[in-house]
Amino acid sequence: MPFTPITLKVNGAKYTIETWPMSRLIDVLREELMLTGVKEGCGEGECGACAVLLDGELVNSCLIPVLQADGAQITTIEGLTKNGEGHALQQAVIDNGGTQCGICTPGMLMAALNLVRRNPHPSETDIRNALAGNFCRCTGYQRIIDSVARVCREEKAA
Repeated sequence: MPFTPITLKVNGAKYTIETWPMSRLIDVLREELMLTGVKEGCGEGECGACAVLLDGELVNSCLIPVLQADGAQITTIEGLTKNGEGHALQQAVIDNGGTQCGICTPGMLMAALNLVRRNPHPSETDIRNALAGNFCRCTGYQRIIDSVARVCREEKAA
């Protein structure tokens, strides 16, 4: 199958690349666009480390063929930083020691952002459910949950 031009809008910037249409979105983001904050944990859609927002929906980028993202708006973990300043969720995870090895952190943060955009005042159960698709091998869940809850209490999450 020949390479195909694919247009993506990633973190507000427009890119047109020539690639195999069935390339995984994660590979295009990491290898073509050098957005290495998107992590590959399992490559099977089970761990959530590669989560991004695709047209506002949380998806595992290891499961998405890039052709499916043609013309889409994508937000990666790099897109949370504005004017050199991290998102309140990022800062809360840092402040609360919610990151350990760092592999799950980008996906956790994208899942948390997806939650708080839809529900700015989630309960702890809501937070746990929103993060349930993300696997942390370091067992750092409680500090991440506490971080999301703190940001929502302080109304800084949006």
